[in-house]
Amino acid sequence: MGDARPVARESARRPAEAHRRGAVVAALMLAMALAALDSTIVATAVPQIVGDLGGFSVFSWLFSGYLLAVTVTLPVYGKLSDTFGRKPVLVVGAALFLLGSLLCALAWNMGALIAFRVVQGLGGGALQGTVQTLAADLYPLRERPRIQARLSTVWAVSAVAGPAVGGVLAAYADWRWIFLVNLPVGAVALWLIVRHLHEPQRESGPGSVRSAPRARVDWAGALAVFACGGTLLTALVQGGVAWPWLSAPSLALFGAGLALAGLVVVVERRAAEPVVPGWVWRRRTIAAVNLALGALGLLMVAPTVFLPTYAQAVLGLGPVAAGFVLSVWTLSWPVSAALSQHVYRRVGFRDTALLGIGAAALILLAFPFLPYPGAAWQPALLMLLLGAALGLFQLPLIVGVQSTVGWSERGTATASVLFCRQTGQTVGAAVFGAVANGVLAARLGGAGDLDSVTRALDAGTGEAGAARTAHEAIRHAVASAVHAVYLGAACAAALAFVVLLCVAPRRFPVLREPGD
Repeated sequence: MGDARPVARESARRPAEAHRRGAVVAALMLAMALAALDSTIVATAVPQIVGDLGGFSVFSWLFSGYLLAVTVTLPVYGKLSDTFGRKPVLVVGAALFLLGSLLCALAWNMGALIAFRVVQGLGGGALQGTVQTLAADLYPLRERPRIQARLSTVWAVSAVAGPAVGGVLAAYADWRWIFLVNLPVGAVALWLIVRHLHEPQRESGPGSVRSAPRARVDWAGALAVFACGGTLLTALVQGGVAWPWLSAPSLALFGAGLALAGLVVVVERRAAEPVVPGWVWRRRTIAAVNLALGALGLLMVAPTVFLPTYAQAVLGLGPVAAGFVLSVWTLSWPVSAALSQHVYRRVGFRDTALLGIGAAALILLAFPFLPYPGAAWQPALLMLLLGAALGLFQLPLIVGVQSTVGWSERGTATASVLFCRQTGQTVGAAVFGAVANGVLAARLGGAGDLDSVTRALDAGTGEAGAARTAHEAIRHAVASAVHAVYLGAACAAALAFVVLLCVAPRRFPVLREPGD
């Protein structure tokens, strides 16, 4: 009779392995919640922060500084996670995020708070990219939609809960608690990662990680990427806001950014282990997904930035109701993402994404045809449908790309698609902001921007006669401006459709792994 002890040990090992993986998944969800809650929870406390610290003219950098730091560090962290492993990068990123949170809570003026938000962003880049990469490491292809759907749910819950939590803390406690609450949550996530995340040693070879860390790190490339991304994104974020688009500061930043982009190409071509390797753009699958998710970031600006303004200025809703109109897409997005596996297992990753982005283009195109002023349920219904369409679009592409590369390339590939999505959002905010302000100026016969016009509407509530007629004209102009933005978003969706159809292979070259 054979020895039963190996069987018994194997049976005992399985529950322990499941427990450890469950603890790691819980840590990933907590880490993702920190990154997801950040912008929404801070936004609600801006009046209290400005009232305490001053600096109203520069408070927008509370968000811009964090966004810039997250975006430009994504490629760097992706490469570092492929070189040294996910765990050290995630631990360092979480520690940086918590340090930044503590420093933000201790800030003594607006300049210090902005600087500490950048420190937070340096950690946030590691959290976003490495969490998504680890999700693919932990689960084989057939189980990845489950963990990705959980992470999507974290983003959805954060979008709804963030403003509420931030408002409560700002109203009944102190704005500094908005940053302090990160500490216990992050500490638990950090403890779970250190205790339960054990990355296996892998032999050298195609698609694997070496048993020892690589000796050479492309620090020159990392610095060049950071400088180039920071310069160009600053030009996009501040152009048309802090200075006109064709002013000297704007042209100087764009010129410097292009020069730095050339430097990045030169440095990366000479590097033995480049931060942004050429294969990211030479492989059809990854290049197509990068471009498609860049277009996703572009089109997401329409609902996230402009729909709340439309709901308040055109529909006459309060801030809470306007937030609900936007937040309904967070209900359908994770559900659709979780169910997308049943579609792409039948028709493939590309065709599933085509179905999702094609539906999204039609939904965005329908927005300008809503009746004026209309009822709140009409845009809410479109947002519910849009969330379902985008859940069917984004998740298959991320899972598909992660499944075409091995462990030693997965961090870089994941970071590249996230970087393109973040960059698309930054470009979209600049482009669509210019479009909306241009339409307003044409309709109202003068200069002005969406923020000043909506403030004028709020200030003029209750007036009668000629003033009421003028405000009605302003509401029509705001509706036209938002309609133009949604048409632009529909064009971005159509662009993503064309890129996937013409560039992406019909069947992604999936690498089969144990458990698939």
